[in-house]
Amino acid sequence: MDNKKLFTYTSIGIALLMAAISAYMYTQMHQQQEQNQQMIQVLEMDKAEMENEYKQFSMQYNEMMAQINNDSLINQLAIEQQRSDSLLQELQRTKANDAREIMRLKKELATLRQVLRDYIIQIDSLGRENEALKVDNTNLRQENQQAQADISNLTNQNEQLSDKVAIASQLNATSISVIPLNKRGKECKKIKDVKKIAIHFTISRNVTTATGMRTLYLRITTPTGETLSKGGSFDFENKQLPYSIRKDIEYTGQEQAVSLYWDVNETLSGGEYRIDIFADGQVIGQTRHNLK
Repeated sequence: MDNKKLFTYTSIGIALLMAAISAYMYTQMHQQQEQNQQMIQVLEMDKAEMENEYKQFSMQYNEMMAQINNDSLINQLAIEQQRSDSLLQELQRTKANDAREIMRLKKELATLRQVLRDYIIQIDSLGRENEALKVDNTNLRQENQQAQADISNLTNQNEQLSDKVAIASQLNATSISVIPLNKRGKECKKIKDVKKIAIHFTISRNVTTATGMRTLYLRITTPTGETLSKGGSFDFENKQLPYSIRKDIEYTGQEQAVSLYWDVNETLSGGEYRIDIFADGQVIGQTRHNLK
């Protein structure tokens, strides 16, 4: 083959390789853009619902101040109304893709909701003490009931949006494998030879979740329902659960392999063992393994 043909074939090969690389990079970039766009749409809806509820708060404070003649209480309501309006302005200035700031303002919203309920109860109490205000307070309660119904509807929609955001941003453990090892670190079949249990899994790539340090908790539950534990526990759904192994990892948003090991210092019984993996208050992976 002369040099001219060799050069021609080489050029064609390089061109095809560059085209393939370009197509792959375009596909990856397009997928990530779609994921980011979907997340921004959810956050925009979430932000809009929060703005509506903040505006409802301001209207309710106006209505309550119009129904009472207690200067001290009116001043307190005015302060809370200003606080609500200020947070609304912060929310309106916040970009929809600023998930951290939107979550902070959502927590503030929950606090304002409780404060408003407390004032409603207080005003109702004043109405019972002053017969002259009873009719006015009855009207106010009716208005508040309607407002609470509106807020409840917005809250339900908000919770649904929050669930979508939480599901999209939570970690996910896949390809979970459980390998019993003997004292030489080799995989073994018989339960009497097991000296260590190795658990390997992969944390999936997720561009929507925040990067940084994460604490993983792994529970090994025996066939009798007991948890293999050295005494440590973690908070899950408002209760303390014992864990078998804990590990801190730095999550970068990319796919990440993780390995954990349990040293067997007890007598294991034959049967099905359950493995649960937790992170950020969520179960991110589960599997079962039989030991004989």
